[in-house]
Amino acid sequence: MKLYFAPGACSLSPHIVLRELGLPFDLVKVDLGAKKTSDGDDFKTISPHGYVPALKTDDGHVLTEGPALVQYLADRKPEAKLAPANGTFARYQLQEWLNFISTEIHKTFSPLFNSAMPDAAREIYVAKLKQRFAELNAVLAKQDFLMGAHFSVADAYLYTVLRWSAHFKIDMNAWPALAKYFARVDARPAVKAALAAEDAAKKAA
Repeated sequence: MKLYFAPGACSLSPHIVLRELGLPFDLVKVDLGAKKTSDGDDFKTISPHGYVPALKTDDGHVLTEGPALVQYLADRKPEAKLAPANGTFARYQLQEWLNFISTEIHKTFSPLFNSAMPDAAREIYVAKLKQRFAELNAVLAKQDFLMGAHFSVADAYLYTVLRWSAHFKIDMNAWPALAKYFARVDARPAVKAALAAEDAAKKAA
């Protein structure tokens, strides 16, 4: 498999999942501005959207969109239990979390990366994030991970987008359970390995 990624982007989520699962894969860095891969290919021939992540499977199929990717990967090695079995109610609960992270956290962060956004509008988005962080804090005060006692692909995704908080000077210590959760995921060996690989790729640019 090949994972097309950009350091610091949401492609960190499937990258973490691949390392949690111990599946063989190649990392291919993408220049999102030029839409070129590190091996010189036109990235838009791989993913017409032009953004990461994209996953090329061993049989040549391409998947985009992080929530789809992480579920596909989890199903490659179900014994790792990073996602409940398809058809179970727990699987729909996982999808509920993935959708919440995508629409309420990820896509609320996204406009903040636009330097042209007026301060008044920026404050609205930050206020919405803080509201959602409070909701997450209430859940994580009662359990270690989003799905309960065990790490899942939803945690890889939430951790990835929470990492952007520091960039916008949002102090997660305002939500103690969320801050402890972030530290808990940050300490996982697969997370450390993914971050180290992405840092190395960034320095190699």
